[in-house]
Amino acid sequence: MMDDKPTPKQQESLRGSAEKVQSALNAFGFDTRVQELPGSTRTASDASIAVGCTIGQIAKSLVFRFTQRGEPLLVITSGANQVNINLLGDLLGEAIEIADAEFVRESTGFAIGGVPPIGHNTPIRTILDQDFMQFDEIWAAAGTPHAVFRLTPAELVLITDGEWMRVS
Repeated sequence: MMDDKPTPKQQESLRGSAEKVQSALNAFGFDTRVQELPGSTRTASDASIAVGCTIGQIAKSLVFRFTQRGEPLLVITSGANQVNINLLGDLLGEAIEIADAEFVRESTGFAIGGVPPIGHNTPIRTILDQDFMQFDEIWAAAGTPHAVFRLTPAELVLITDGEWMRVS
């Protein structure tokens, strides 16, 4: 990683949703700190530029809905990949569809563009892109379009209780 990484703000200075994510990280005993950045991290491209990593190291948290049951599904995919909903639906045994902004906020407590892998309103079944296993570290959204945190693939599976799967 580059030496000129963004410097994390103190937890006390984090705003709303970013503070909620930091509290969830603290509950796991991690010393990882949420970083609020001046530039946008809304897209994987924006985030990779802001933190100085490859786009593949950005963990995009995307919310889908099981078509029949109506339950949410969180897919955390590499910023370099696009989720293949037909493949994923086949692997999961039920069709899925992209969730709208209202469903995302109701299910997670966060708005699109800042959905983190943890800290949701209720537990959500989570699928993790197996492509993350090639990286020593990855970066995930931390509740706002300007906040991120660094973690390892092993930490990602621990905090999400997610399942590794091919998603693209």
